[in-house]
Amino acid sequence: MLALADAPPEVLGRYPALDGCAAQFLGNRGGFSGARLWRVESAAGAFCLKAWPTNDHSVVSLAWIHELLDRARRHGVDFVTSVLPTSTGVSAVEHGGRVWDVSSWLPGDANFHEHSRPARLNAATAALARLHGAWQDLAPRTGPCPAVRRRLETLRGWRALVAAGWRPAIAADDPARPMAEQAWRLLPDRAPEIERSLEPWRDVRLRLHPCWCDPWHDHVLFSGDRVSGLIDYGSVKEDHAAVDLARLLGSLAGDDYAAWDSAFAAYRTVRPLTEQEQALVAVLERAGVITAVVTWLRWLYHERRDFENRATIAFRLQSLVTRLDNQSANHYRLRLAGNSTCRT
Repeated sequence: MLALADAPPEVLGRYPALDGCAAQFLGNRGGFSGARLWRVESAAGAFCLKAWPTNDHSVVSLAWIHELLDRARRHGVDFVTSVLPTSTGVSAVEHGGRVWDVSSWLPGDANFHEHSRPARLNAATAALARLHGAWQDLAPRTGPCPAVRRRLETLRGWRALVAAGWRPAIAADDPARPMAEQAWRLLPDRAPEIERSLEPWRDVRLRLHPCWCDPWHDHVLFSGDRVSGLIDYGSVKEDHAAVDLARLLGSLAGDDYAAWDSAFAAYRTVRPLTEQEQALVAVLERAGVITAVVTWLRWLYHERRDFENRATIAFRLQSLVTRLDNQSANHYRLRLAGNSTCRT
């Protein structure tokens, strides 16, 4: 923490517009990746200085993400951030064992759940469609959906770990203990069923292009009913658009499938979305909940990762376990529809 607190003047000196500006330390803003953020006020406006997690990204990999953001802005997507170049023209720098970048500060608040209404959900889905539209022609190809295979790999790894006799040892004073114990009770019934629902999709060839891969509540900023920012692109990778829709709708709408239908319609006003793709969204969303639960249990109790705020993690795990426990019959109808249409 002390080393990072000393870093901003060293890094900001590489950006002529920000040299000498004060940087307000924001910590991780509730995230879990290990990133650190600062807000920098300058005559050119407000910017976000970010120290990326150790060993998370290289200057080269961030440059690719920055190119995607620049492409989106050239296509009129004004709710993604603009990356500030250094005095030498590069978009990311190395300092103190981390990779850093500076981007424009986007207005708005991540407050969908405090003011949830159809207009906001539809605006978020249409904004996602605009982002996909900007990226869809960048090295497009067809192939199996990577998100399906990642989830299958996670579930198979979990099955092997449990079969080998591992059990989570949870401390009595762990804030996440009630949720972790409930998850452990639910997983034996839920995990095999989800694995079976994913398997028919494993080799289905679909349209692939760069996708956000991290659209959830805290990454969607609103000003009124208008989307003013989509933030944090550290997880961008080649995938199918359904993975972004699954994460977004699961985070914002949960099991409200009438809202899903409206959101799908909003997406289709911007770019096509087939029935097959909608079915895949339902399968990926259901699988995403359970693989997130599995991943948290592995991180916390098998790998014993150290996180700054265990209470925040407990709250996150609680929301996931609640969704895992309360999946409606309607969701199973959607899942079955997904299985029946995966090869059309």
